[in-house]
Amino acid sequence: MPVKAAWLQGLFPPLVTPFVAKTEDIDEDAYRRLIRHVLPHVDGLVTSGTTGEFPYLTRQEQRRLVEIAVEEAGGKPVIAGCGASSTQEALALARDAASAGASAALVVTPFFLRPSDKGLHQHFYELATRGGLPIILYNIPQVTDAYLPRPVVEDLADLPNVIGLKDSSGDLAYTMELLEYVGDRIDILVGHDEVVLPALAGGVSGLILASGQVYPEIWQDIIRLVRAGRLAEARALQRRVQKLSRIFCRYGGGVAVKAALRMMGLDMGPPRRPLKAVGGALIHETQAEIRLELEKLGKIPPEETACAYPAGPLVERFHELGLTPELIAAQRMRVGSGVAGEGLNRVQIDLIAGGKDTFLGEVYALQLTYPVRGREALTAILEPGLTVRPSTLLLPTLPQKNLRQANMIYGPTQSALGRAVVEALEAGRIPPSAVDGEVIIALATVHPQALDRHALYRSAYMAAVQALGQAFAAHI
Repeated sequence: MPVKAAWLQGLFPPLVTPFVAKTEDIDEDAYRRLIRHVLPHVDGLVTSGTTGEFPYLTRQEQRRLVEIAVEEAGGKPVIAGCGASSTQEALALARDAASAGASAALVVTPFFLRPSDKGLHQHFYELATRGGLPIILYNIPQVTDAYLPRPVVEDLADLPNVIGLKDSSGDLAYTMELLEYVGDRIDILVGHDEVVLPALAGGVSGLILASGQVYPEIWQDIIRLVRAGRLAEARALQRRVQKLSRIFCRYGGGVAVKAALRMMGLDMGPPRRPLKAVGGALIHETQAEIRLELEKLGKIPPEETACAYPAGPLVERFHELGLTPELIAAQRMRVGSGVAGEGLNRVQIDLIAGGKDTFLGEVYALQLTYPVRGREALTAILEPGLTVRPSTLLLPTLPQKNLRQANMIYGPTQSALGRAVVEALEAGRIPPSAVDGEVIIALATVHPQALDRHALYRSAYMAAVQALGQAFAAHI
């Protein structure tokens, strides 16, 4: 029976391949910087994988990446991606990698022209017996359009030179089937960032993750916690990186990882054509989400932006809407203000309510008809498609300079305001006559660097409750 490789445990990031922007040549200096950045936190390296854009690399380039990784790895194992559609090409890549000092070859299921199960077995058999390296099978049906059949894996696991399998399917049923049938003979490694915790709990030996070059220390902590049986703590860490892990899995792997690394000060250049960094798999909105998640993890500092909360007499805070203190008094409009939360999660809401037949009704209509760029007004909603009554408009006091800021105010703040209005009406704090006869405009001030959507929702809700209570106190 084959003996498991003792070193195939822990975290092995599949490195992106850096390219020079104009020429698309490999940027060897950037590659070395990336390895030096990640090396203290990982158990080995993977070159020319899916994240490394291997289909766009020449044979000579793939060999050179292995050589650099071996030079920089300080004795840690280097797994060389040797994926190819043909057995002949995969053999050539594996032999190159062996001569360059790699510890193993990662071999993906042949793609484009799909071989039979017998053809798959023969492909991997030849790699294992003639390639000059131990091999790790690679299952990634998202791009090969086929699973590596379990019976084929079961047969291959008897070969001495087959030492592991990377499963990037994200299909835990398939992963558990592999562990059941071959987990005693070869190491199973999870390659799908979203299911690390359950895969580790199920018994996989390690991780080959694109995100392992962005937050490797978190994955190492999760490995340690699972091995120690501290699953509650491991769950908390997995959830902390789940959104960013999902982005890496679903938005092109290397393209998204390069965007994250660039934000962290490690510019790995653009992807090779025909991939695009922006406007293709990775749109501007997704890049903004990546930045937000990196800020939450402390990988990059929040963008420095000053925030001045409105002060002075409340009736003077609506001047920008054309509402003077005299007009507010003359038309018997209601005003209220509330502040809740601390630090970046502090929210201030100054609101004004009045009859639809007053000047406030005209202002309400004008804000919806002629929005101000960066300060677009949105109606308060209880859930998508369900606006609240009295009709309520949310208006940011600060310009929204990017998607991150807009997500904070047009997401949790909008929803929290809607909930506060509905509850105030149900509790009788807003008179029933206001449902059809009045409108509300809420000026919301949210810190531009706010990151925590849940904390921001709570702050916005409490501030809205206070403001509504003050505005409609006379009714009660």
